[in-house]
Amino acid sequence: MRRIRSVKPSVRFPASASLLRRLAYASIIANVAIVVTGGAVRLTASGLGCPTWPRCTDGSYVTTPEMGAHGVIEFGNRLLTFAVGIIALAVLLAVLAQRPRRRGLLPLALAVFLGIPAQAVIGGITVLTNLNPWVVGLHFLASMLVIAAAYALWRRTVEPDGPTTPTVPAPLRTLALLTTLVSAAVLVVGTWVTGSGPHAGDQGAARNGLAPEAISQVHADGVFLLVGLSVALLFAFRAVGAARAARAAAVLVAVELGQGLIGFVQYFTHLPAVLVAAHMLGSCLVLLASLAVLWSTRERRPVGPATEFVREQPVPATA
Repeated sequence: MRRIRSVKPSVRFPASASLLRRLAYASIIANVAIVVTGGAVRLTASGLGCPTWPRCTDGSYVTTPEMGAHGVIEFGNRLLTFAVGIIALAVLLAVLAQRPRRRGLLPLALAVFLGIPAQAVIGGITVLTNLNPWVVGLHFLASMLVIAAAYALWRRTVEPDGPTTPTVPAPLRTLALLTTLVSAAVLVVGTWVTGSGPHAGDQGAARNGLAPEAISQVHADGVFLLVGLSVALLFAFRAVGAARAARAAAVLVAVELGQGLIGFVQYFTHLPAVLVAAHMLGSCLVLLASLAVLWSTRERRPVGPATEFVREQPVPATA
């Protein structure tokens, strides 16, 4: 006699993969942290605390006592870039050390590792251009791209290596992609709002010339659209029984509502520095939550057959 037994596939990663996952997660946290500390530089008017780049002054790579607190704050943020870079390097080395090397990890690890010095160069250009608001906005958006790459890398480390399969119908995958694109557009317009407002990073820095009230309204309209799309996703995912995607959409809606509340309060209280910093952190969380929704619309399955056949030997006949 013979019996066929179905065994659920399981994914097991070696200890080195577990370390890689932790490093990749740390990279996300570090890149979000440097966005917040970069905001602290601007909010304390320390953007030109080190008036040149790559040196802090014409004769020194480090801050001097004469530069005071502004110099310490700006130089401290520059030092944090090295810490973020070290974590990215550790991630890259962990990817290279894996045997066998997993598909798709190396390009993402390189993107994060190379994105950090690229973002630092843009930061240097902001100093050399006396905090041009358009360059400052580009500096922030470059950080968002690095965070997105770090998130993609982390998600890839927790997935198996099989092909991707959709978990929701195609129209909902399109809607999730559209929501992510609107989220990115809201971030871009948010930099324009910042460039028109009072927090220039230095008392003498120029603004972008846009009317603060008008561009803030454009930003608010984008937020309303984003929340509407996210709520639509939440109900649509529930309607098709996609529980994991629905949970991700619920988190996105909650983060957006919190971020929107902070945005409205900071606008009507004349942009206090603490709320602006919280709003910058919220921008990172909205991006991450949007990406989580996008990832929830598909999954990877382990490589290999999903069914294991187990044969039982027939019992020999006895005389």
